[in-house]
Amino acid sequence: FPELHAAVPGLPLASSRVLPGIVLRRDFAAYCPSDGELRALLVTEPLRPALTAPGVEFVVDSEGRYQASLRWITRRIEALMKRLQSSNVKLLLSSVKQEEVVIYYAKLYGVSVVECLSSEEMALISEITGVSPYAAFGDNTDREITETAVVTFCQPLLLVSKRCVHIGFSSVCAFQPHCLILCGPVDGVNEQHAAALQEAFTMLQRVFKTADQ
Repeated sequence: FPELHAAVPGLPLASSRVLPGIVLRRDFAAYCPSDGELRALLVTEPLRPALTAPGVEFVVDSEGRYQASLRWITRRIEALMKRLQSSNVKLLLSSVKQEEVVIYYAKLYGVSVVECLSSEEMALISEITGVSPYAAFGDNTDREITETAVVTFCQPLLLVSKRCVHIGFSSVCAFQPHCLILCGPVDGVNEQHAAALQEAFTMLQRVFKTADQ
């Protein structure tokens, strides 16, 4: 329930509504409008390739070699974004913050990015789509991209002054997610209404479970 409702203070209760899909309460790190169905990739690690493995010291003995290392990183990231573009992956959903160079090339190749998703949000998206987060790309940019989620729409959503991300997924299960936009004059009223609704849903779950048995 916490991932499937958004409380919006400062509006009358009558402004509350139900939206298809899910609402992520954060803004795009990069937004590239796209029409029609697209693919999304879930990641849990930075996409910027590391110059060395954990526990290995990396020594740069000249400015020239340092700049060469940065160019190598840039080429790797650009190659990755080209592969995403060719695979119709136009949305990255990341549980970590990506570096500016990743955001730059994402914008350049038409890939929207949403960062800092919680573990609960990532788990919910995985449950809806049946897709697991993609392992770190590291040095292997030629690795096949197999697990991508089908996204039916992806667009900004403004809730009063809060910029959010509204996404529709093609569900692989009977669960078709919808998000409750719960409006109220102040936070306290919204919290009361949210708690009451959650209790009502919990009661309905118990009733249907008993009926099934």
